[in-house]
Amino acid sequence: MTRSHAEDLPWTSQSSPKGQYGVQRRALSQAAGCPKDTGTWGGGHPFEVEIHRVPPGKNNFPLHEHSAQWEAYYILSGKGQFRGPDGLESIQAGDYLVIPPGDAHQIINDSATDLTFIVIADQPQADIIHYPNSGKWLLKPQRKVFEMKEADYFAGEE
Repeated sequence: MTRSHAEDLPWTSQSSPKGQYGVQRRALSQAAGCPKDTGTWGGGHPFEVEIHRVPPGKNNFPLHEHSAQWEAYYILSGKGQFRGPDGLESIQAGDYLVIPPGDAHQIINDSATDLTFIVIADQPQADIIHYPNSGKWLLKPQRKVFEMKEADYFAGEE
């Protein structure tokens, strides 16, 4: 067994250059010895757990959809909006959300207080994340972002 205590962990911050996106995280799985984005196939845990805090007026990340990864969110405190396939839905403390692969999603804090939630994500061996607003793609676990252009299947292969 490994053990960590959330209150002992520092908040790490990530924000976009213009400030529209911002999230602070406590990486519980990493504190318990799990490499980021690495499942049992690479010596990690079968799921990753983090606590996220989104400040007022911020979105957690750009709208995105995973090709393979499942995510679950449990809202600990605050309120805001969940942007998903059915549009915007109000969320608040006590709500539990399960997001399957292929469902675009985003958390929006449109309130005056922090929105804090637990994120639980399974760890598939590979995941491709699509950002429908920008057309970009992110490959995990390599964490490479790219813009895709169509190519012939055999181009550059021989």
